[in-house]
Amino acid sequence: MACRKIFIGATGQHCGKTTISLSLMHLARRKYARVGFMKPIGPKCIEFNGLTVDKDAAMFATVFGVEEDVALMSPMTLSAGTTRRFLDGGIDISSPRQTILTACSELERKYDFLIIEGAGHGGVGSVVGANNARVAAMLNAPALLVTGGGIGNVIDAVELNLALYEREKASVRVIMPNKLVTEKRANAMTYLNRAFAANKLLVTGAFNYSPTLADPTLLHVATLLRRTLRGDSSEQSRICHTIQLGAASSQRVIDNLEDATLLIVTSSRDELMVTASSLYNIPEFKKRLAGLVIGGHAPISDITQRIIDDSGIPYIRIEETSSEVFYQLREHVSKIGPEDHEKIALINSIAEKYIDFDAIDARL
Repeated sequence: MACRKIFIGATGQHCGKTTISLSLMHLARRKYARVGFMKPIGPKCIEFNGLTVDKDAAMFATVFGVEEDVALMSPMTLSAGTTRRFLDGGIDISSPRQTILTACSELERKYDFLIIEGAGHGGVGSVVGANNARVAAMLNAPALLVTGGGIGNVIDAVELNLALYEREKASVRVIMPNKLVTEKRANAMTYLNRAFAANKLLVTGAFNYSPTLADPTLLHVATLLRRTLRGDSSEQSRICHTIQLGAASSQRVIDNLEDATLLIVTSSRDELMVTASSLYNIPEFKKRLAGLVIGGHAPISDITQRIIDDSGIPYIRIEETSSEVFYQLREHVSKIGPEDHEKIALINSIAEKYIDFDAIDARL
């Protein structure tokens, strides 16, 4: 039996392609014996098992236990300097295409169902002659486009992207709105189905907006800030639903803590750090206080440091000012990593409820 393939594209960045790919991987494995994953163009690279690969490919390899295939799963990476070398003629224009085709052919021989995740928005990869639409076409993979929520903005974004896919002769079969507002979901899906009825596209909803999926874990914050997460390491997967700048009095800051707050505090605020650390192991406050980011150049006093360490409260120490850290984190978009067991389990359970895999599979 020939391997069935699906290309996961998106109308923009941060629509949730990786979340949808995880969902489809989970659902496909309930129907097919062998399910694989591929990220043909990898714009965000890490070192994994001695190889430079896309971080999403490394995550899928880890989560689904297919580390031996990671080189095939991430055949082309866009590392620093790739753009200039390509435009300067240092990379053969046919090289990316052949590399991707060869890897995909090998994966097709190994798997019954192959999920191919695009990179960013539709145009990513254009500099090396391999944008999302072109990759979908050359791999002969029917495409599913993930969009944001809403109605008008979804229609506009899909129309814009369909033009690129049509130009490249790629076949878009499914439109999947994601991050839908719960109370507006039914209404949005009704109008989106009307809007795309003439295109004969399957319009099927994905996830409602979820703070648990959208918000970062403590480990994500540490990774973003390029610092070590200290304190109780077992809490690294805890999700931070609120980021709060501890600028007011200690009493006011503690009184205003919301659920799972990441508290950003200046290193000279001994009384606030001591208060937060002392309250951390009281269940009522531990629910509200996920951890600390301690910013600033001033050293933490010895006694305060001992109290922080003894409490086990997770914390990150960074030299930037607390206000700089606050604004940096507020702009951050959370991504899923292999250690995010809570998020991945939640994705799988929600996918079983909302995503109609059989309907999607029937369109491929």
